[in-house]
Amino acid sequence: MTWETVIGLEIHVQPATRSKMFCGCATTYGDAPNTHVCPVCLGLPGALPVPNAEAVRLGVLGALALGCSIREVSVFARKNYFYPDLPKGYQISQFDKPLAEHGLVMIDSPERGAIPISITRLHLEEDAGKSMHDRIPGMTAVDLNRSGTPLAEIVSGPDMRSPGEARAYLTTVRQLLIYAGVSECSMEKGSLRVDANLSVRRPGDPLGTKTEVKNMNSFANVERALEAERIRQIALLESGGQVTQVTLTFNAATGEVKPLRSKEDSHDYRYFPDPDLPPLVLESKWVAAQRDALPELPAARRARYEGTLGLSTYDSSTIIQEPEVAAYFEAVVAAGVEAKTAANWVLGEAISGWNANGTFAVAPNRLAALAAMVEDATVSLQAAKRIFGELAEGSETPRAVADRLGLVQVRDTGALEEWVAEVLAAHPDEVARYRGGDQKLIGFFVGQVMKRSKGKADPKGIQPILVARLAE
Repeated sequence: MTWETVIGLEIHVQPATRSKMFCGCATTYGDAPNTHVCPVCLGLPGALPVPNAEAVRLGVLGALALGCSIREVSVFARKNYFYPDLPKGYQISQFDKPLAEHGLVMIDSPERGAIPISITRLHLEEDAGKSMHDRIPGMTAVDLNRSGTPLAEIVSGPDMRSPGEARAYLTTVRQLLIYAGVSECSMEKGSLRVDANLSVRRPGDPLGTKTEVKNMNSFANVERALEAERIRQIALLESGGQVTQVTLTFNAATGEVKPLRSKEDSHDYRYFPDPDLPPLVLESKWVAAQRDALPELPAARRARYEGTLGLSTYDSSTIIQEPEVAAYFEAVVAAGVEAKTAANWVLGEAISGWNANGTFAVAPNRLAALAAMVEDATVSLQAAKRIFGELAEGSETPRAVADRLGLVQVRDTGALEEWVAEVLAAHPDEVARYRGGDQKLIGFFVGQVMKRSKGKADPKGIQPILVARLAE
């Protein structure tokens, strides 16, 4: 019998706020340890937390982008546990009354096609500090800069059936949150972290015992870690063993998962409402205003690109991956370039610079001017690609670059006829074969004329002259 894999993910996203969840300390990344701390995030006696309104707004935007229902009243609770990087001895989170519930996102499963993944809840909380085991030999150092940083935790239902589906879900959620302006979602900077729950069962059986995998620093490693854990659990069960509920860490170098500790249940944290924080009450009109403020999300944008602009599924799906790329594409179209032509340029020459440094070196209006030169045969497409590289390096107009490099196509009939005559004189055997019925040689002659003209001849003007001369 086969085994069925069941996966649920917990995504921790850092909203793009300038200050922490319950105090005014900065959330800037990479500063010296313990320089962004205060009595509130250090948990000193008498210090009272105050919720960050911007973190709440961004949490609501994220929940709406994920199709969640927003609670008008949610409650902050204390999640009690003891660890060196948690100075208060508890984490302020939300438990039985989270900010949002019952969401749904559609993903493209590599195995099952388009499928829905449920969002059980999205709740707000604060982050812990960071324990560093490599700063001082034989000791653990603690950096509390992250202590109190706002987080939105997004909990999926157990709806994914493969590591590939988990990766597709992560990609979709990240894209939605970036489009909504909630977070930059950078795993490298810690603004997006993933905990993965996995179990296996025989098809139709109740859910098996799940384990939780942590310490994954990329979507690829999430997929690798889940594959390793799936294999481990199946091997364990098939050998007569039992899966125990544990937390595991993933070693990206070896591709192995190893136990960290036994997995806690919710009652282990002794949740209770935080006495220093009243319930969070959100007016329905305010929530509706946030919903109206959402930008066009990826699925709607892709549908518009395919339906209104006539792009292929591949082109539209690729362009919408990053909102900055989509915005650049739309600016090029707005500057007068036909949509398919704009997509070809954006996904060709322009995307190379974006992938290298995250910027587009050629402004949309300059790219539009270059595309127009190809359209009216002022330059060939190959020449235009060369011109594009020059535009990225300087401020000249496309026409000025074309003139400087001698790339403007020659349309003068006299010049074209002269080049054609020279080519036909140089290839008498091919001329005889063409006149004998080998019509495919016309492409050869066009290429030879282009070569002789050093790419300057207008290809559209060459062929009629060739056909006429060869018919003589």
